[in-house]
Amino acid sequence: MAISQGDTIPDATLSFMGDEGPATLQLSEKTKGRKVVIFALPGAFTGTCTTAHVPSFIRTKDQFTGKGVDEIICLSVNDPFVMGAWGDSTGATAVGITMLGDPEAAFTKAMGREFSAPPAGLVDRSKRYAMVVDDGKITLLQEDESPGVCDVSAGEGMLSAM
Repeated sequence: MAISQGDTIPDATLSFMGDEGPATLQLSEKTKGRKVVIFALPGAFTGTCTTAHVPSFIRTKDQFTGKGVDEIICLSVNDPFVMGAWGDSTGATAVGITMLGDPEAAFTKAMGREFSAPPAGLVDRSKRYAMVVDDGKITLLQEDESPGVCDVSAGEGMLSAM
């Protein structure tokens, strides 16, 4: 069953590139007592994710800060090496967007938002969605109609719904 607006996000161990190399964190600790936006997408370095989704949050980051958002997190079913390189290449890391990997799709599956498209090499990937999480509770959740569409889950779509 898919997690919905009003629910508490499932806890998960997520990965990132730290100063010393690959590291992990607990999502529950990252969101505790904080207001964060998490946007999830099918894959690093893929078309719509690279040309539309990440850039939408780079463009709107200051507006989210103005609305009291403490952090913006980009989440994908990828390893920390890929997420680190993608954050650097898109400029997301430079503007302060946190790039987190869900390498085993554990969080994605717990959210009920996984899909597979084997012909494209995508297995157990995340649907495209974004959510506002306030102290662990989902206060806004918007999912696009298909992985190739970036509309309601884009930075501008989320801001207009907040």
